[in-house]
Amino acid sequence: MHSTGITGRQVTERKRETLERLVAERDIWVSTSHPDHGPHQVPLWFLWDGRAVWMCTSAGSATARNVRAEPRVRLALPHTLDVVLIQGEAEGFAEQDVPAEAAEAFTAKFGWDPRTEEGSFVYLRVVPAVVRAWRGEPELNGRLIMRDGAWLD
Repeated sequence: MHSTGITGRQVTERKRETLERLVAERDIWVSTSHPDHGPHQVPLWFLWDGRAVWMCTSAGSATARNVRAEPRVRLALPHTLDVVLIQGEAEGFAEQDVPAEAAEAFTAKFGWDPRTEEGSFVYLRVVPAVVRAWRGEPELNGRLIMRDGAWLD
């Protein structure tokens, strides 16, 4: 087998680097499922507020419809050599009901305010329940860095 040069990180290092990526990254893959229509996956812009992932999508999108029917979601940062998977439940906020600080932080990050657009948008908040992070096969053991909403040490 060919060595990738990857060495395993400790949980604390994985957590620190995951939190740094959550602040710095722009896109996240959102996986939802509908009881009648099955799985759906799309990339969305996201904001990490220190406790939750915030995204925004059209109120009529498949993602929004799926979350209303089944709030459990999986999120993934877009790099296969530095995997971060987040599981949680999405909570939807109509644009008039979204907490102002979340909407303003989203606008500041992206220069786009969905509340000013024609049509309806929904903000989705996901508080992580489970987070896994790994870089290749050497890090498969110990990839769980959050369980039941609590970061592991």
